[in-house]
Amino acid sequence: MSGRPMPCDMGELSTLFLFEKLDADQLGRLCREGRVEEFDPGPVYIEGDPATCFFVLLEGTLVMSRRVGADDVETTRSSQRGVYAGATQAYVSGPDQANYRGSLRVTVPSRFFILPAETFSSIMRDWFPMAVHLLEGLFYGTQNAQRTIGQRERLLALGSLSAGLTHELNNPAAAAVRATSALRERVAKMRQKLGVIAAGPYKRHTLEILVEIQERTAERVAKATPLSPLETSDREDALADWLDDHDIAGGWQLAPTFVQAGLDTDWLDQVAAAVDEETLQGAVHWLNYTVETELLMNEIEDSTTRITHLVDAAKQYSQLDRAPYQVVDVHDLLDSTLMMLSGKIGSGVKVVKDFDRTLPKIPAYPGELNQVWTNLIDNAVSAMDGEGTLTVRTALDHDQLLVEFRDSGPGVPPEIRDRIFDPFFTTKPVGEGTGLGLDISFRIVVNKHHGSIHVQSVPGDTRFQVRLPLTVADTETLEESS
Repeated sequence: MSGRPMPCDMGELSTLFLFEKLDADQLGRLCREGRVEEFDPGPVYIEGDPATCFFVLLEGTLVMSRRVGADDVETTRSSQRGVYAGATQAYVSGPDQANYRGSLRVTVPSRFFILPAETFSSIMRDWFPMAVHLLEGLFYGTQNAQRTIGQRERLLALGSLSAGLTHELNNPAAAAVRATSALRERVAKMRQKLGVIAAGPYKRHTLEILVEIQERTAERVAKATPLSPLETSDREDALADWLDDHDIAGGWQLAPTFVQAGLDTDWLDQVAAAVDEETLQGAVHWLNYTVETELLMNEIEDSTTRITHLVDAAKQYSQLDRAPYQVVDVHDLLDSTLMMLSGKIGSGVKVVKDFDRTLPKIPAYPGELNQVWTNLIDNAVSAMDGEGTLTVRTALDHDQLLVEFRDSGPGVPPEIRDRIFDPFFTTKPVGEGTGLGLDISFRIVVNKHHGSIHVQSVPGDTRFQVRLPLTVADTETLEESS
């Protein structure tokens, strides 16, 4: 945007804090190579346009803003003479300085002293070479430090997740190994018992009935429903009494297995009716091996299914072999992140899922959103010191999808609430936090997804709210701007 040309007054420039130490020759060069323009209320430049000029306010009121989704979020409003904007880092080479990183508008007729970006860069390097070197060092040093610590933050998160995943995988894997070993032993005993039965005085019809009962027994095991502790105890007592009344050795050991399989005294009556009294004990023990075998196979199936679910969650969390940008259901991402972090969350934290499963899928970078969820959950668990309630809620908030993480910790003090998203700011002890978790989350949500992230906090109720757009109007807006 261009304004109305105005005369450049060296005396006026010398009254600005930026130029008050310059001599007459330097002020003369500013007026020769720069210009003064007056702008009517409205835009001066737009975020994303080529950064061609450095602006210094001489008179009026300016407003600086950043684009967040469909809205312009005001970042600065000032009437102070000498405040500056535009190509403020033109003397630093790099792609980040090629475009305006925000928008500038004025609310009243305002005058600016304007320097072309190339001239501003040349003047800085001619007049302040040492300062430029120091500023470049600070700029690139901070940038590199942020990148390095960001990588370290990701490695720490990966190590924590790997430890948690290993722990979670170890339990079902160990259970499957134990069940397989026990299954091998039971099958061997079943073969032995089958040989004894085959060598005994069993009629063919009796064996056929036993095989039929064995098949029906296996079906009942698969359909067994869990009982309450009281129901389990009562049924075990009834079965143990039945086995003792029929002189079955080890009845107190057999009863719990039969109850777990969903069997009762009616089932034992069917077995007793199929064989005579002399062979009843052998038949019951043989069928006990059938029950144990089915129960062990169920345990192996449950364990391996759990392992499969954990692996699927790990793939969902890491977005392995998936496109970086896709249309996703945020609930799948939240479920996988909570599962991956279950070891770190611990048993002292109650997790409540308040999900609106009717919400539509959204365009997003799921791998990076998982990083946001990880950071927010990790902070919540740390704030609660391992004891409390973590509530994860999703809802529709106007034309955005809301994901809220609520913890029952002590809260974020008001005096630091405005700083928690700043790079390197942390309240954790030295060595426990880098201060980049929330900064990374902010850049992922705001810069990359054009959403917003806010915090509301009182003692016992802290809520981090992430809002994401339901649609994207322009695919170019999903390119990373950080």
